Amino acid sequence: MKKFLKWTALTLLIVIVGAVAWFWTPDRDADELRAQYANEASQFIELDNGLTVHVRDQGPRDAPAIILVHGSSASLHTWEPWVERLSDEYRVVTYDQPGHGLTGPHPDGDYSTESFVDTLAGVADNLGLTRFVVGGNSMGGWTSWNYALAHPDRIDGLLLVDASGAPDARPQKVPIGFRIARMPVISSLMQKITPRSMVERSLRQSVSNQDMIDDAMVDRYYDLIRYPGNRAATLARGRADRTIASPETMATITAPTLLMWGAEDTLVPLSAGEWFDEHIPESSLIAYPDIGHIPMEEAPDRSAADVRAWLETLYAQDAIEPVEQAAE
Repeated sequence: MKKFLKWTALTLLIVIVGAVAWFWTPDRDADELRAQYANEASQFIELDNGLTVHVRDQGPRDAPAIILVHGSSASLHTWEPWVERLSDEYRVVTYDQPGHGLTGPHPDGDYSTESFVDTLAGVADNLGLTRFVVGGNSMGGWTSWNYALAHPDRIDGLLLVDASGAPDARPQKVPIGFRIARMPVISSLMQKITPRSMVERSLRQSVSNQDMIDDAMVDRYYDLIRYPGNRAATLARGRADRTIASPETMATITAPTLLMWGAEDTLVPLSAGEWFDEHIPESSLIAYPDIGHIPMEEAPDRSAADVRAWLETLYAQDAIEPVEQAAE
């Protein structure tokens, strides 16, 4: 019996070691990833805290500015459909948040609310933006409304796209990558074992429009999650405390606010958008049938047209005059 148990344990160990060796996915080289995923619009801005942020600043420099913030495990690339459709008349700034894309992990391992807000503020200050519209998707929306609370004098408008942070906004389905990240032992293995198939499955579980997902998109997510330190940052971010919105805090947001939601979002359901709409004083809500968690990629024409119409109203002659930005 002892011999049987010994051989069983040895066999199990061999299987585990073999599986780890088979699925082992080391980090990619940072310089190679920058060469592959940066472009002529990319710049790398070093903030006072030592974080070097990947930023793209596109469109006329004298036009009203919009800073767009991506969601969890995404990158600034998620906003390219809007950049293509809006940068003819607007200055569109996008960047990779700490622990994401080509920015990489925070040097102090700080993934608090204040850290994400300070990163947004640092990007704006470095580019000489004194006033602008700020907007974000999912976790980027959470960063955006927290920035609006901390710096109400800096924003002309707030744009929340399937934003996280509403109380009791429970996901109907959690993508497999997020589920694994919550498992203490297995999540640690994710720092070195991240199958491409899991990345693709998580993406497909997040959207309703499956046609938008292609091999190039899956490859980009798969490559950038393996930027050195990003997987460890994902786990650290998941353990950090998150500020939750309340009726009292949302009531203090006085900026005009556009809420955009995929009606079939199973990660941050439409009820969260309705909650924000109820508690932010000057808000309006657009819901997109047959769309999931990332409307700017699932329905780029419709969503960008709605943003343009809102911006045109926001910056109409009898509304807000864009403030001249400081020189870079």
